[in-house]
Formats: sequence, structure tokens, C-alpha cells
Amino acid sequence: MDPIKFGTDGWRGLIARDFTFENVRRAAQAIADYVKDEQMKAPRKKTPLSGPMIVGYDKRFQSDVFAREITKVLEANRLNPILMSESLPTPAVSFMTRKLGGVGVMVTASHNPPQYNGVKIKIDGRAALENATQGVEGWLDRTAPTRAAEIKTKSFRDAYLAYLKGRIDIGKIMSKLRRPVVIDYMHGAASGLMKDLLPSKHLIEIRSSHDPLFGGVHPEPIEQYLGALSEAVKKNKAEIGLAVDGDADRFGLVDENGKYLTPCQVFPMLCLYLIEHKKFKGKIVQSVSLGYMVERMARERNIAFEQLPVGFKHVAERLAQGEAVIAGEESGGYAWKGPIAERDGLLTALLFLEMCTSLDKTPSQLWKEIEAKYGASHYKRIDYRIHRPVADKAQWTAKLVKKLPKKILNTPIKELIQIDGLKIVLEDGHWLLMRPSGTEPLMRVYAESDKAERTLALLEAAKKWVAPSLGAH
Repeated sequence: MDPIKFGTDGWRGLIARDFTFENVRRAAQAIADYVKDEQMKAPRKKTPLSGPMIVGYDKRFQSDVFAREITKVLEANRLNPILMSESLPTPAVSFMTRKLGGVGVMVTASHNPPQYNGVKIKIDGRAALENATQGVEGWLDRTAPTRAAEIKTKSFRDAYLAYLKGRIDIGKIMSKLRRPVVIDYMHGAASGLMKDLLPSKHLIEIRSSHDPLFGGVHPEPIEQYLGALSEAVKKNKAEIGLAVDGDADRFGLVDENGKYLTPCQVFPMLCLYLIEHKKFKGKIVQSVSLGYMVERMARERNIAFEQLPVGFKHVAERLAQGEAVIAGEESGGYAWKGPIAERDGLLTALLFLEMCTSLDKTPSQLWKEIEAKYGASHYKRIDYRIHRPVADKAQWTAKLVKKLPKKILNTPIKELIQIDGLKIVLEDGHWLLMRPSGTEPLMRVYAESDKAERTLALLEAAKKWVAPSLGAH
């Protein structure tokens, strides 16, 4: 049978080749068997696995049909599943698992190209950890899936909107909003939700129609796919441009000039606002693929700081355990202490609106203040498609270390971080990271420095180490 593997954030595959109805049923049955086995281990205790199972879906091709099929398998296993009656963001599924105490299954391929679909598992308001996903994989094909004829459906739209409104002072934003705001849904699961959160004449929604091809771009809120948002901001003389990805757990930002701000710029802006104006106290965690700005900020303020492997579940676990108060990742996922330890694109968008309106500053002004104090940030990521997967990331990293010179671009290497792939930190603080993706057949190469040309030079230096050995192109 075709392998089903849950990577950094779920199982994903090409529709009709890997992501088929047969494979979806296999995955659903494995999830059911895992949940039943865990329930039997603690039959009289209320655990995060004991409540009803929530099944959600995004707006990809036939996501709703796949979700219905999953629900039928779970119902046949008497696990009390509830299928969402409308497409909602992944964070809505996470929130409902926390509220109702069950496991969530979300049909989505997140930011991947339109020909992909996938499944994410949510437990206790956040992504399932590796012990759970490996447990599910261990149950694959041990039981033949069966399907129930009838299933329950329910709308959770109002519950999710109420949760968002409870975390941000919408009234304060509305009272101070004077200029247009553009929200780009990228044809994803959040389409239309912002107008219910922010019913203002100043709100402009774009790419909100249902389009399984996502308008010909990947539904990922990064610079190369946000041209429509940039143009809309400039055309409407907007104060800010906000974007969310296909399942709306990631966030992208465009300033009032139509300029895209990278996650290495967005995360320090968010952190500074939470620390200075929301009076957050505690540790900050980020994925190893994020930049140096927040580390500098934390060092200056004597705040605990830690880098963790790529994948929001790693930083989310620190939040969930109360070991951190702010968390971020390079792919546009951000979270801070609250009811659930989960990234949420719409929630982050609302926080940035609150930031700009309450401080009466534009995104570019907020960034310039940080840049003046902590230095410039020019960040870029390049993805190389690979035809030979990296079976052992640690072994691959060890071989790469042996190839390294003592200097890169005439700057000595200060530190090698092997948390997830290989991150090379130079003595001037600039860095380069090479790591195989955990969800796609890609080699990701990241770099950040204080000059755009130097960042490109770092990426070019990395190319000769990763491309030939992996058949990248």
C-alpha cells in the first residue's frame, strides 16, 4: 500500500495519485484506531482525546468531500465525529478541540500548490506531536476501514468568531480606523470572515471567491504571491495590507507603500508590541529558520530566548506548557499566550491592526523604529526541488558539516546549529540555514544579513553544497 507519513505539519500528497479516497479512508481508520487505543488506556479519565472529534476542511478541490468521507469512517468507529458545515480556518478546528476536548482532523494542504491536499491532526488546541502522529502511522492498515451512512454536521463559525473577538479589542480598532485596510484571503478558508470581525467601510477584501486553483498562485502569503495585495494597497492608499494562507493559520504583511515585510521583520514588530504595550513577561521561542532580530531584542532586555526545530508544533508545545509567552516561525506562524497554543493568521492580522491604530503608526514607521535600534534585516529563502528524499536528516547534516570551509564570504564561522538541518552563524551575526523540508520534496535554503546583496551571496554559496549532492534543480 502507498505510504502515509505525517511530516512537519501533517500528511500531504498529490490529489488522485497519493491523496485518494482509498488512502484517506486508510488514514481515517488509523486515526480512529489510535484514538480508541488511547481512550482504552484511560477509560475513566477525561483526556484531550475523550471528547467529540471535529472534522474541518479548507476550500481546495473536493476537500469537503474528503472530510465527509473521514467523518463517515470515524462515525463507523463510534467516535462521535462532527463535520463542520462550512469551510473554516485550521485554527477553528484547533480551538474547537480545546473547547470540546476531542481530536481534530483538518483536510488541507495549507500553502501547497492546488494539486495537493492533505490531513492535519489537532489535539488539545494545537498540532499533534510526533508521539501521536507516529502512533497513527503505527495503526495504518491494521483494520479495514468501514463507513457509516449518516453523520452529524454543525456550524462552528460563530464560536470561532467569538473566540477571535475575545482576544482582540475590536471596538478600539474600529474607533481609531481612519484609512482603508486590505485583507487578502488568497481564495482560502478564511474568505469573508474579516468583514464579520471588522464591519467597517474601510475594509477592502480581495481574492475572497472560491477558486480551487487559487488564482494561479500558491496560497502562501510570501512576497512572490502577494502582488495583488501590494497593488490593492497602493491603489486604495491603504494603511496596511494583511494576508492569510490557504487554511489561514499563516500571516503575511504588506506596508502602506505596498512593500512586503518578511517574517524576520514581522516577528520582532509583534514581540516588541506585546512586550512594551501588552506587558508580556516570559520566554520567547522561535523556529531555527527565523532571524536574529528577536534574539538581539531579548538579549538587550534580559529575556529568555530559544530556537527550536522547524514546525510550529515545537514552539507551540513551549506555549502550551507555560514555558514561553510568545512564539514564531519563519513561514508566517505566530502565537502568544492565550486559550490555545496555535498560530492563527486572522488573529495575527487583528493584532497588527490593533498595533497600528492604537500607536497611530504605519507598518513602515514601526519597522523603521526597530531597524534603527537593532539593525537591518534582509532575509530570503530559496526552495530547490529534489528527486531523492533525505532519509536521515542527521546523517545528511553530518556530511554537510565536513564540506564547510572555515570562512564564508571572508567571514569566520562563529557557530553551527544542528537542531534542524544545518544553520551556520557567522561572526557578524549573519546566518545561513540548509534543511530538507518535512512536508514536501524540497531542500530549503535560508539566509539573513544586513544587505540584500550579501544575503544573495550567502544563498549562492549554499547552492554548491546542497544542489549537486541532491539532484536539486
